[in-house]
Amino acid sequence: MPIYEYTCNDCREEFEKLVFASTVVLCPQCSSANIRKKMSTFGMSGGEKPSAGKESGCNSCHKGSCSSCK
Repeated sequence: MPIYEYTCNDCREEFEKLVFASTVVLCPQCSSANIRKKMSTFGMSGGEKPSAGKESGCNSCHKGSCSSCK
């Protein structure tokens, strides 16, 4: 059940819609079916974590033994 981003070609409203296989998407502002799906970027939260066995990049201690190493 992906969420897609759309722009209405009639009133220029931008909106998101949870889309199922048989969902008919209409503009929530003007009820037009004249809409265009926007290109969305893939979102991820979190950060890069060092791989096991590799140096953490911290030079002030030994491999994660202090609070500044993550």
